[in-house]
Amino acid sequence: MTAFSVLDLSPIVEGGDARRALLETTAFAQAADRLGFKRFWVAEHHNMPGIASAATAVVIGQIAGATGRIRVGSGGIMLPNHAPLVIAEQFGTLEALHPGRIDLGLGRAPGTDGETARALRRYFEAADQFPRDVMELQAFLGDPVEGQRVTAWPGAGSRVPIWLLGSSLFSAELAAQLGLPFAFASHFAPELLMQALQTYRAGFRPSKALAEPYAMAAINVFAAEDDAAALRLSTSMQQAFAAVVTGKPGKVKPPVDDINTVLDARQLAAVQSRLTWAAIGGRETVRGKLADFVARTGVDEVMVTGMVFDIDDRVRSLEITAEAVAGL
Repeated sequence: MTAFSVLDLSPIVEGGDARRALLETTAFAQAADRLGFKRFWVAEHHNMPGIASAATAVVIGQIAGATGRIRVGSGGIMLPNHAPLVIAEQFGTLEALHPGRIDLGLGRAPGTDGETARALRRYFEAADQFPRDVMELQAFLGDPVEGQRVTAWPGAGSRVPIWLLGSSLFSAELAAQLGLPFAFASHFAPELLMQALQTYRAGFRPSKALAEPYAMAAINVFAAEDDAAALRLSTSMQQAFAAVVTGKPGKVKPPVDDINTVLDARQLAAVQSRLTWAAIGGRETVRGKLADFVARTGVDEVMVTGMVFDIDDRVRSLEITAEAVAGL
């Protein structure tokens, strides 16, 4: 049976602030926990007025402390922004506080624009060192060896599960080589999904971490009582996508009745290309689209996401999604 999980971007909505966003993310995670989803991830983004999860490890600690069963993790930590030792210490601490419930998903993009990347003291050649940094992080989270002079305390021996995340073929190839689970960001970069999954499965090498390939893919899901209501919910994310495409990200806007009245033809085309993989509709529509997504991709796990303006609508969308995927 396919597993289902949740990615939340901790949206800061118009009229709201970071505190409200983080409290709503916590409430949303509690709903995901109650509804039986496998894991709940938040992502590292910087200089984004509409996203509150920049300090990702801090947010994970808040969510893990407010939930009881669900796994909590990063989707992802942008490793080139950080020293592997620091991430090992952060996630070793989270694992010590919430044993058996922490995931560490890693990406190699900056999670921001070039100027902000420089403010992070991130050097772009660091992305070329990503494979080395992943292996260094693995070592810090593994058992110390004799003669090791630098050890992550906490972190050593914690074996926090590492995932590689990607929107291209690079991380698919690296995840296969290292024998790690792989998650593809098809919720915003759908074009290479099938090729990335094929690359990962074909090149997979068993490792201590994983005997067989394990693939996850993300999909935008907006569920409501009927198709029209769900389509209206999705217009907040459509506006957010358009704002990013035009280089003017802002707080998340409320939904509109007709997206054609607020986006021009070029913006609409860009938005629709990002929604290649999406399940928008009432319960039966969402069930059919998610069943088709699973059948076409063959993924072991699906991560649902969707930037919904109102927290009550966001929770209700998740409730309907849980009902829709029961037994898939």
